[in-house]
Amino acid sequence: MEVVPLIRPERLWSAREVLTRPSPVPAVAGVYGWHFDGAPHPDLQAGRLLYVGIAPRYMANRVSTQNLRKRVRYHFRGNAAGSTLRLTLGCLLGLELRRVGSGKRMTFGKAGEAELSQWMVDNARVCWVEQAEPWDFESKLISELDLPLNLDQNRRNAFHGQLKELRAQARMRARELPVGS
Repeated sequence: MEVVPLIRPERLWSAREVLTRPSPVPAVAGVYGWHFDGAPHPDLQAGRLLYVGIAPRYMANRVSTQNLRKRVRYHFRGNAAGSTLRLTLGCLLGLELRRVGSGKRMTFGKAGEAELSQWMVDNARVCWVEQAEPWDFESKLISELDLPLNLDQNRRNAFHGQLKELRAQARMRARELPVGS
């Protein structure tokens, strides 16, 4: 599979478009790429591919029910506990991570998640490529491209250490705070 459709896509889709019904995102397996009109951090360049993800994830012990539509829509409207992209963006934007519910899950709370969702409406654009077994292609993309928001399999990236530390600090602070809502 070629990487050009993710690096220089013919079309980027906004939150408003993706969240409509029927959604333009197909309910199939594939790879998605995130571009941002505004950079989430001063060390990152806006207007280019910064993160890739896949749906479904490869799992040896069960079949994933995820597909491109479910995953992309969740990134736009879900929470940091279920989206590593949202966790990363919220940490980069300085939102306060909090333990919620039983205290095991961490999100940016109702207000922080709403602020992050609005930031994504204003700045995040997504594209996708259908791919029957996307996990192999994801590894290839991460090894060949500069994808600073991907942590897994991406230690060689210049931004990796800074992002990993920022997320670790946010989790540490969250553990020191009382459980929120």
